[in-house]
Amino acid sequence: MIKSREELENRKIEIDLKTSKGNAMYLLGQVEVLGKQLNIPLEIRKDIRNVMMSGTYDQLIKTFDIWFGDYVILYR
Repeated sequence: MIKSREELENRKIEIDLKTSKGNAMYLLGQVEVLGKQLNIPLEIRKDIRNVMMSGTYDQLIKTFDIWFGDYVILYR
């Protein structure tokens, strides 16, 4: 299948939560990587990570989704 290059630019990042990229440490690292790309200030990135670490894994992925759901698709 041949697709337009424009589709590539609007494609979301996909993360399967059942793989190694779905673990909490990877998602916390993505806050830094994606946060920098989106120009989210350092203090806000720290706050996001602190909220993510303060609860359960489900709360962690919900917080991640709130902040990055426009750019990342999470699969359970």
